[in-house]
This record gives sequence, C-alpha cells and structure tokens, in this order.
Amino acid sequence: MKNIFKIKIILGLFLIIGGCDNRLDIDPQFTQDAETFFNTEQDYQRALVGAYDLLQTSYLTQWIGEIASDNAIAGGESVNDTRGLHEIENMTHGGVNNELRSVLRYNYAGITRVNYIFENQDNIDFEGKETLLAEAYFLRAYYYFELVKYFGDVPLIVDRRIGIEEATSIDRTPASEVYAQIESDFQAAAEVLGWMRSEKGRITKGAALAMLGKAYLYQEKYDLAATALDRIINEGPYALQTFTTSEDFAALFSVAEEGNSESVFEIQYSGLEGGSYDCFVCLEGNVAVGFHGIRQYNGPIYNDGNSYNLPSQDLYNAFDPNDIRRDAAILNLDEFISQQPNAEDITYAIGGGGHTGYYNNKYIKRDTELGLPDNDLTSPVNYRVVRLADVYLMSAEAHAQNGNAGQALTYLNQIRTRVGMPTLSVSGSSLIEAIWQERRFELAGEGYRFWDLVRTGRAADEIAGFETGKNELFPIPQVEIDLSGGNWNQNPGY
Repeated sequence: MKNIFKIKIILGLFLIIGGCDNRLDIDPQFTQDAETFFNTEQDYQRALVGAYDLLQTSYLTQWIGEIASDNAIAGGESVNDTRGLHEIENMTHGGVNNELRSVLRYNYAGITRVNYIFENQDNIDFEGKETLLAEAYFLRAYYYFELVKYFGDVPLIVDRRIGIEEATSIDRTPASEVYAQIESDFQAAAEVLGWMRSEKGRITKGAALAMLGKAYLYQEKYDLAATALDRIINEGPYALQTFTTSEDFAALFSVAEEGNSESVFEIQYSGLEGGSYDCFVCLEGNVAVGFHGIRQYNGPIYNDGNSYNLPSQDLYNAFDPNDIRRDAAILNLDEFISQQPNAEDITYAIGGGGHTGYYNNKYIKRDTELGLPDNDLTSPVNYRVVRLADVYLMSAEAHAQNGNAGQALTYLNQIRTRVGMPTLSVSGSSLIEAIWQERRFELAGEGYRFWDLVRTGRAADEIAGFETGKNELFPIPQVEIDLSGGNWNQNPGY
C-alpha cells in the first residue's frame, strides 16, 4: 500500500486555533463540505491522515525540550533569530512568544481534526473502522499530552468541534482531568491496535503502551507505569541492539535505520516535497534537522544549516569520555575537522545567537540525507519519539520508585552494557539518581531533558534562571487569553 504518511494531505477542518489554509483536493471540486464529508471509508482515511499531519510539528518539542534545559542553547543567526527560543533558553519567556503559541495552536488543530472524526464516527460502518478509531484515540491523547506538559490546565474538548461562541467561554480543565482523558484514549488505542502494522507510519500497540506508560510516569503512578511499559519489553516485537562505536549508535537515527528493532514510535518525514519559511506547519520535512546543521559549512559528511539547538559544554562534560553515546549525540566540530585529511579546506561560520562548538549529531543535516531545495526544510529524517531504551529506563524508574530495585537495576544495566559501559551496583535513592542520569546520556538531544528535570523536581538545581513555582509550566499565549474573552487565567508567575 502507498505510504500515505510520507505525503502531505491537509484537511481544512474549521480549526478553532490556527492551522493552514490548504484544502484536500476533491474531484469534482465543491461537491463536498464539512457536514457531508464522511460518506465513504476513504473519507475517514483522509480525515485520519489530516489528524496525523500535526505530528509533523514535533520540531518545536525537539527544540524546546533541550533549549529550556541545561542540555543546549538556542543558537541561530542572532538573538533575534527565533527570539522566542532565546527567551526560553534564558527563562525570560512570557505570554508573547511565537514558539509557545505555535505549540498550543498546532496541538489543538490536531485535536480538532481528531474530534471531527469522532463527531462523525457513526455515519457508516466499514471493515477496519475500529482500528481507525483506535489510531484517532492515540492521536488525541498525544496532542493533549503535549499541551498538559507545556501548559498544565487546558480546555478539554472531546468528540466534537466547538463553535466560535463556545470558544470564547470555555474554561481551562484541571490537568488531572486532562490526564484522565489521556489515559483513557491511550488505553483504548492499546486494546485494539496490533504490535505490527502493514503500512509504515501507522500507530501500533507498542506506541500506545509507551505513551500510556509515560503519562503514568509523569503523574507518579509508578505501578501502572511499570505494568504498561513491561508489556512492551516482554510482549512486543522490539529488541535492544549492541553497539561498539559511536557511528553504530548514531546510525539509529539515520533514514536507513527507520523502524529498527529499538524504534517504538516514530514521526514520519519526507524529503520529497518542498516548502517555504512562511508555513512550517505545512512542511513534510523535519525542520529540526536542517536547522541543526552547521552554519555555512563546507566540508565532508555534514551539510550547512542554521546552527540551532547547540549542545552545551555542561552536557558534553557530563559524559564519561568512554561512553560511545557522547560522540553519537554531540558533534565536537573542531575536533572532527582536525581529524579530516583536508582539515585546512573545511570552513564554517559562527552564528550570533551563541556558539558552543557542539552540534546535535542525532538530528543534523548530512550529505547523504538531503531533501529537495530548500533542504533546510525538507529533511527526511524521522523523529524517534519513543525508543526501546527510553522504555527500559522509564520502567526502571517506575520499578525503583515502587521499591523493586532488582528489576530496576537489571533494566538500567541492560541499557549500559549494550553500549559497553560497566554495570552499576546501587540501590535506594542512588539507584533512582543513576537512572535519571542515564536518561540524560541515552536521550541527549532528543527533546526530553526539560520535562525530566521538571517532573523529578531537579529543574531549579540544573537550569539557570529557573523559578520554582513558575517555570514548571510555560505561559498561556496572551493572544489566546484575549481570544477566550479573558476567560482563561494566566499560569502563575507570568
């Protein structure tokens, strides 16, 4: 079957908050509208692809999850180049921030597209409808999980679109209720979906269980988290690999290794469609990869880019030099150049937005993985949202918090030994801290660090400028408060 998840099909589904103006091409034109759309199985599949489409805005979480933490700086051409990221880096962000507004708008656009499907779920029956709805449940839960991580209490809307009148009066829903819906939706998806799908890019049982386990972990529901995550380890078709070099480990993130045995959930990208800087939500390529590229680079292996999301010296120094994951995650550019036979011919530029000498080597533009021009916008590299190593470490943390130190240590050491690091023998709080530290090493550059620090209460100790009681959440964009008629209160401290 044609891989629809590598091709753009955007539905203009009367989005409440943002989205593109593109419309699904219908032949003949003007014979269908929103109220008469769901008449065939193909209509439902098209609507589902439209709901999947908002996953491709993941570049924001890849950036913010690192830049807001001690792992990276914003970088770029200048401090005014994507100014919102520099404000987030410095913990000076407020209610006027384009990147945070995009997070809210994009995820609600995804939710609206999912709810449009549920609003019309009883129109017709067809084979495979239960699976389609299970995918929709997953997507709604995923988008709400992103929102509750960033903003806490957010309006909870299920199974329907809302009109403009209601949009100006609806309240923010307590985060606990939003999480309850997230759990319910991920559970519904996991009950129906299979471990394997015939079409690349489709949500699987493993993805649903992994995100369910993560949602439990974020709420400190450790027993439930361990149960969900252990199912992936014990029942799923995944397997840890063994790595002996940094190059082997870095290959996990390459186009050639999409869907490898350690990949549980990937967001699909394609380099076969162009785009422009005017509408990042309209793109099919992974913007993060091109923007992580080396500014004005002229040399082997890599390709030029915009020098965003630059790993920090603190992150580089935190690694054991013998850990092959350091050089897989972090490109030490000057060291790399010095090792090349034509080092004197290799050149690059330093952006005015900050320079550390390091680049995100997991998601960086390479000569062998270029999309169409402008290839800063068309990287085909998939975003690995959940890897099996992440599942092991989440489950290890859940077991350790539950007092099951033996299982936690086993999982932790399996992650370490597969990359040649020595086993540990720790217990109690030292075990939990070792798991948290291992997450930093294993997942460096992947967009998780900020939320790991926040949910474990370590953010104020590790992030310069972080204010306890304020920066655990990001501010609600002021323009959305205004659009709600002032019905939404701003998060504390902003």
